[in-house]
Formats: sequence, C-alpha cells, structure tokens
Amino acid sequence: MYFQQALECAGRARRRRRFGLLGQLLSTYPKRRRATLAAALQILSVSALTIVTASCSGPLNQDPSSITETREVSDEAGRHVRLPLKIDRIVSLAPNLTEIVYAIGAGDRLVGDTEYCDYPAEAKKVAKIGDTMRPSVERIIALKPHVVLVSTASQLEAFTKQLDQQHIAVYVTNPQSLDDVFRSIQTLGDLFGEHDRAAKLVADLRKRADAVEAATKQVKPVRVFYQLSGEPLYTIGRESYLTDLVRRAGGVSATADVPGAFPRFSDEAALAARPEAIILPTGGSMGNANATVASPLKNSPAVLNNRIYKINDDHLSRPGPRLVEGLEEMARALHPEAFK
Repeated sequence: MYFQQALECAGRARRRRRFGLLGQLLSTYPKRRRATLAAALQILSVSALTIVTASCSGPLNQDPSSITETREVSDEAGRHVRLPLKIDRIVSLAPNLTEIVYAIGAGDRLVGDTEYCDYPAEAKKVAKIGDTMRPSVERIIALKPHVVLVSTASQLEAFTKQLDQQHIAVYVTNPQSLDDVFRSIQTLGDLFGEHDRAAKLVADLRKRADAVEAATKQVKPVRVFYQLSGEPLYTIGRESYLTDLVRRAGGVSATADVPGAFPRFSDEAALAARPEAIILPTGGSMGNANATVASPLKNSPAVLNNRIYKINDDHLSRPGPRLVEGLEEMARALHPEAFK
C-alpha cells in the first residue's frame, strides 16, 4: 500500500510542477510585476508540496532509522537488540514465528514472510521475501520493517550486516524445549504489546501439555527413534526441543545424548539404536516426503512390531502454538492405553 501512496504523491507533485498556475498567470501580468508574482507563487508552490508530502507520509512510510523511542532487549541468542517501543511492521523468516505472530494477535502488523509460511491462511497473502535460509535482503529492506524475526542464529550471518546498515533490528528465537517455546510466545507477545493475549495462549497450551504428561506419567517409556529425514539420515539430538517433546509424550529418544540439535546419523549407529518405535514427521507442508523408514532401521524392533507412527510434520517441525498438537498426537501414538 505505501508504494501506491508514494507513487500517487509523486505524480501529484510532478503535475503541480509541470501544469501549475505559475506559467499561465505570469503570462497575463505586465513584465514589471512578473518577478514579484513569480516569487510569491514559488513560495505557495513549495508550501503546497510540503503539505502534500506530509499528507502522504504516515506510519506505513516511516523509515526505521527515523524512530526515536526505542528500548534495548536481549534475544534468545544473547544478542543486544534495539527495538522501537511500538512495533508496527514485522517480517518473519520462519513459519513457526509467523504462526506465533498471528496467534498473539499481531498478524495485521506482519508485512513480510517466507514462501513456507502457509498457516494461518492469512499468512499466504503476505508479501513473500524468499525462503527461510535464502531470503531476499532487498525485499526485506523495501518493506521497511521495525523488526525481522529469525528462528535460529544460523540464519544471521548472511544478511544481518546489511540490515544493520539500514537500522533494521533482527531478533533471534532459539527454543530447545517446550518451555522455551512457551517463553518465546510470551516474549514476542510482550514485544508487540500483546501481553495478555500471549499469556492466555501460553496458559492454555501449558494446560494441555500438563494433561499429556499426567496421562503418560505411569506408563513405561518407549525407546523412540525420531527420523527427521531418511536419505541422508538425520535425527534429533541433545539440543533439540523435540527430544524434550518425546520425553513428555512418554518416550525416551534413542539419540538423546547425541550432540547438537539435528545431527546426521550414520547407518552403523542407526543399526545399533534398536528403537521400539519410530516417529516419521510427514505430510503437512512436506507432502509425502519422509514417509518411509530409512534402510538401516528396517530390521529394528519398531519395524518388526509395526510401531511406525506418521505425524503431521507441521505440528512437530514448527516450534510454535501447534507444537502441543504434535505432543498430543505423539503421546496417543506411543501410549494409546493411557488415553482411553
């Protein structure tokens, strides 16, 4: 919208310069009075242009560098970030962050997101800035956001310097547990002036998560292999929020002690893992991807006992409000007896 406003303003200004009254009126006056009249009309012309320019500028055209009221906060990567007191223009570089923005009531301030941001439906209509790992910096800058939300610190290196030069703040979230996800939701709610709505959302999600843990508290934990992808084989490690999710669902991840969040796993290690159940995040935005058990796991107890569970990837790979749905689905798959 602000592009259209700018074009309309510029067009009106050009028409004033080219087809204004100055030339017509001057031609009707005697030469000795033309200089005085020209000077007066020039002043009026400048004044009118100033008024038009002011009327066409507003919150949507506000340059981030012109904002004077700011605050300094620390993001989840430990970086000090200076943000406006009032954030009206948001760009999200991850589907989970887009979902959080809408869930806390700030969706009307989202001016840009990625090609993968497809939930809720309104997110599909937002200006696209590319994909998560290779966003268009030029498009981001053109949108004049007050803040750019990033899901992991690994996204930072490629474009943070360019955004810093444009005085555009980058805020990083990096949850490693379900509680961290809840904290991220509340923190973003506070940053965007939606404390109460975020608090209610978190309270509701926490209540559902607690109900799952209560139901699985007395059951015997199931040894679980979480297959992030089959070829090459990737899984979840010690630093992944999904390792925490498996535990809450009444399981224990076979790769819980592997360093990192989403490590690549060798065939030999997979053979030795011998999981009792395998989780395949598939469907959702992924379509049929990752719907088949990896070859090294074909003879595991999980496969032999037909304990392969396919769960909507969007409910697991996006650490946002719908992650609790993934927890509920996982717990019911691993322990159906606990939910009768």
